[in-house]
Amino acid sequence: MDSTRQQKFSRLIQKEIAEIFQFDVKGKFGNIMITVTQVRVSPDLGVAKIYVSLFPVKEKEKVLEIIKKNTPEIRGNLGKRIRHQARIIPQLMFYIDDSLDYAEHIEKLLKK
Repeated sequence: MDSTRQQKFSRLIQKEIAEIFQFDVKGKFGNIMITVTQVRVSPDLGVAKIYVSLFPVKEKEKVLEIIKKNTPEIRGNLGKRIRHQARIIPQLMFYIDDSLDYAEHIEKLLKK
């Protein structure tokens, strides 16, 4: 169970990372829509696991690798945005959120 502090910090990071993808690094990913679905922060606020949903993409792993290569720039932009609200800028770890794909798969199975 996350503490209130972790939840607030997670929401802050989710909002800021979403804006970074929308405005700051948009040109690096082409016409891909990147949605930050969830952020989980470690108890010491030093590590943030960021789950992203990618649309319309066939090869999500390749896009995830591009995101991981650009992590230092994304973290730098995050640092500029939250420098007055956070003491530490967390290490960012990106993962693909496949919950929507899984739900779609279950829905197709139920329709059969």
